[in-house]
Amino acid sequence: MIDRHAGDLFLGGRLRLRQPSRGHRSGGDAMLLVAAARSLMAEGAEIADFGSGVGAVGLSLALCGAGRALLVEIDPTLGRLAEENARENGLEDRSSVVVGDVAKLGLADGLAPESLDLVAANPPFDDLRRHRVSPDAAKAVAHGADEELMERWTKAAARMLKPGGVFVIIHRAEALGDLLAVLGNRFGDIRVRPVHPNDQAPAARVLVAGRKGRRGALALLPALVMHRPDGRFTEEADAAQRGDVVLMMS
Repeated sequence: MIDRHAGDLFLGGRLRLRQPSRGHRSGGDAMLLVAAARSLMAEGAEIADFGSGVGAVGLSLALCGAGRALLVEIDPTLGRLAEENARENGLEDRSSVVVGDVAKLGLADGLAPESLDLVAANPPFDDLRRHRVSPDAAKAVAHGADEELMERWTKAAARMLKPGGVFVIIHRAEALGDLLAVLGNRFGDIRVRPVHPNDQAPAARVLVAGRKGRRGALALLPALVMHRPDGRFTEEADAAQRGDVVLMMS
């Protein structure tokens, strides 16, 4: 039995998602990824949400114009919740859930390579070489990443994307060097947008996007500042969290 609560509201209340009462829960990072992906997604695009959890990113993009969303999640409990969330939000005909390892996507499940227009990824953030593993088993899977994880996920994205397709990801700012290294062999036209907690703090997150097979130069985009000095969201950050604006990544 899944320990869940009634549901959290996303996209300004347009999307209600059931989440586990304990363990990994989707929130602000997922909405930043949605806001970035929307600036790169054409109407009717075929998209995938890598590390989908309960479906926050993929189902949001389906509501925002994606033709079909593929939600890929390794945790069966979260995968079942993602399926429930799709049904309860009327998105079951525009989404599907694959429970399994992102790295193996398309190799044994009948999905065609080079069939996607965009892949959005919210991977585990905690480098197991530097961060203590959570005693909560679900959190440990959702948050812990070995040193090869991003290489495997990037390779899977490149395999599934059409030529020129977009891979967009949110991660810790400290991971930027590793991200650029693994993206460089398969993606170009890379865009990086730093996300700062406030205008006095170093970036805590980065949004990174690249296009399969392109060779354009890297561009460092204007930073997103999340909070004002009084602790409230800045206007842009608040609008992004509510789904009212896109975060330009081009």
